[in-house]
Amino acid sequence: MHPHGQMIENRCANLERSELSQWVEHVTKQLIEDLPDETETDHLTKMVCDSGVSALLTEYRPKNIGRKNSGVVQAAQWCNDDELGDESGSKPDEQGLNLLTLLLECAVAISVDNLGEAQRMLLELTQTASPYSPSCAERVVAYFAKAMASRVINSWIGVCSPLIDYKSVHSTFQIFNNISPFVKFAHFTSNQAILEAFHRQDRVHIIDLDIMQGLQWPALFHILATRIEGPPQVRMTGMGSSMELLVETGKQLSNFAKRLGMYFEFHPVAKKFGNIDLSMLQIRKGEALAVHWLQHSLYDATGPDWKTMRLLQCLSPRVITLVEQEIGHGGSFLDRFVSSLHYYSTIFDSLGAFLPSDDSSRHRVEHCLLYREINNVLAIGGPARSGEDKLRHWRIELSRNGFIQIPMSTNSMAQAQLILNMFPPAHGYTLVQGDGTLRLGWKDTSLYTASAWTSHSFKIHSIH
Repeated sequence: MHPHGQMIENRCANLERSELSQWVEHVTKQLIEDLPDETETDHLTKMVCDSGVSALLTEYRPKNIGRKNSGVVQAAQWCNDDELGDESGSKPDEQGLNLLTLLLECAVAISVDNLGEAQRMLLELTQTASPYSPSCAERVVAYFAKAMASRVINSWIGVCSPLIDYKSVHSTFQIFNNISPFVKFAHFTSNQAILEAFHRQDRVHIIDLDIMQGLQWPALFHILATRIEGPPQVRMTGMGSSMELLVETGKQLSNFAKRLGMYFEFHPVAKKFGNIDLSMLQIRKGEALAVHWLQHSLYDATGPDWKTMRLLQCLSPRVITLVEQEIGHGGSFLDRFVSSLHYYSTIFDSLGAFLPSDDSSRHRVEHCLLYREINNVLAIGGPARSGEDKLRHWRIELSRNGFIQIPMSTNSMAQAQLILNMFPPAHGYTLVQGDGTLRLGWKDTSLYTASAWTSHSFKIHSIH
């Protein structure tokens, strides 16, 4: 291909990538706004049964979105040129938008238990959308359709939660850490808050609610080991589902601490935090206690939320560092679908902005991490399936349950900005400081929110 032609093709691809999440945000928001109230559920169900999901969406979808030519979506009619695209009015590719709107229709069918209609649409989606496509929209649809197909199958044969290859998940998480700033943002902002809470403390204890490979802790150890007043004695409780992997992680961290000349103990607990009693954490008097929780949707790392909250209250830690995904795990299926579609289309946009469609690292992250999260939210998760309501935002619940927020310091903000500068294109990522939190997102869509908390018994102030 002529170099100029290649440049134009790349530019068009980048336009599609940067606009996908914007389109999804507009359409899904309008979809939810136009759906009927609960009092109209009977009318909604009857309409789907009598006339199919297309009739339902004709009445409740944004009025300018309509199907044409036996199901082809003309999404460009929905918004004007100023809302999406550049000066030329370019839009994301029509094929991707056709598939996205069919996916929306399928989600509505599933939400009213019209599984036959959902199955018909899923067959079309799974045969058409490819996870290897240059189009971000098509890749998103491919993984969402696969997750929704799992949900439909589970609805017929019963709920099944697939076995998790934790070693594969953890290694892919490390790849995600290398190609995107999100994981590093979580690690470094949390480390800074913990470092400030441990100021002048001689004996410290860190409880990591899902330690995985312990990627974030060597950086903190290095800073603690070089403190002017000398390094503290460090104990760490690492929680996870595999004792074998926990022991391996403990050995690696112990070897690193030994090279730094720092006293270190590691205590593996192969259980979920919400399913243990206080004695298993081996709390010692006189230790400064920190609890770290990097939330994700890969699997349920902590067990029942109410038990997790109760145990945190019993521990009364000096600091809790919390990094939350801006995605809803509770509510109805349609609520979770809309929230996750907006969230993951944004992450796919961010990866596609500077990694080619055939990049092996990008595909592995999308296939082994992002798809697993999508599947967990849509096919496995949800109050009706788990039997338990998940808390929407833990930072709100911590405030309601007696914890005091510690504002993220200017040092945390500076570190987060340095991290963003490591990942091109830097202008695509957004960093916002407000309400005592730090939020990292893409194209003004917040994706991860970092916050720090303390118990009433401590009065810690950030070092500015």
